[in-house]
Amino acid sequence: MAGSNGQGEEIPLTLFTGREWPTILMQPGATGLDMPPFALFSDESPGLDGSIYRSARASAREIMIPVHLHGVDRQTVNALKRKLFQSLNPKRGYCLLKFTEGSGRTRQLTAYYKGGMEGSEGTDSAGFTWAKYGLTFTAMDPWFYQDRSEVVRWDFGAGQPLLSTTAAFFPVKIADGVMGGPGENLVISNPGDIEAWPVWQLHGPIKSFNLTSPYGEIVKASPPGDGSDLVPSGRVLTIDTRPGKKTVKDNVGTNYWAKLDTNPQFWSVDPGETNASVSVVTGSGRAAVVLTFQPRYASFV
Repeated sequence: MAGSNGQGEEIPLTLFTGREWPTILMQPGATGLDMPPFALFSDESPGLDGSIYRSARASAREIMIPVHLHGVDRQTVNALKRKLFQSLNPKRGYCLLKFTEGSGRTRQLTAYYKGGMEGSEGTDSAGFTWAKYGLTFTAMDPWFYQDRSEVVRWDFGAGQPLLSTTAAFFPVKIADGVMGGPGENLVISNPGDIEAWPVWQLHGPIKSFNLTSPYGEIVKASPPGDGSDLVPSGRVLTIDTRPGKKTVKDNVGTNYWAKLDTNPQFWSVDPGETNASVSVVTGSGRAAVVLTFQPRYASFV
């Protein structure tokens, strides 16, 4: 666990294996760590019993983690309390909660401390050198994320100029692979439990591109009318489709929204294996498209 938007000191809750004190230990009884709650939306019908289902969405997740603080004396247990409070303080940002299985796989989610450290001096809740709390959190984003991203890369073209500066114009030589690339039926594998929102990076030189989902949703850009490269050599265009972050900019800050074709349909990657299409017309050189996404899971297991 780490506070301050995940940038604070990391506090392990399950690593105590010796006789060293003071320490903070997670106790049995945690709740809210499996499937998130859902909100259901429906319409009432005056002529029918019940209601008609319309849609569903995952709601914010409520989590409770019981912990035991144990010090060697009163001073050390009080220091543990202050350390924990400073880490949990929601005014400093969210907490990053990480859960690691025995296989070494780690999943994490962000959550804001809500309560549980109000304290009680009852004989079953605290002593001279120890204290117990049931820490409660609210995860606004209810999904667990893999601690590393899935990355897929496709390379395009060999890219040579149409008109050579060192050879005669005839016979004409067309650059081999300028329109080459992966094309249709590319397999994208998402190991998560629900759709993931990708970040695309397009490495120039690129004249035009077309990113098509299995359902026909398209993000594309046509070639400039003056024949120049849409994404020049050395530039990287990033299309971030994540909700709340949607941006289309290159690595020098140029906004490409106006250069996309009308009505771009940012699409997500479904769980399992899906077939998509990535088409690129390159300029004079090699181009690449890199797809990055973080799988999302319903539970920490």
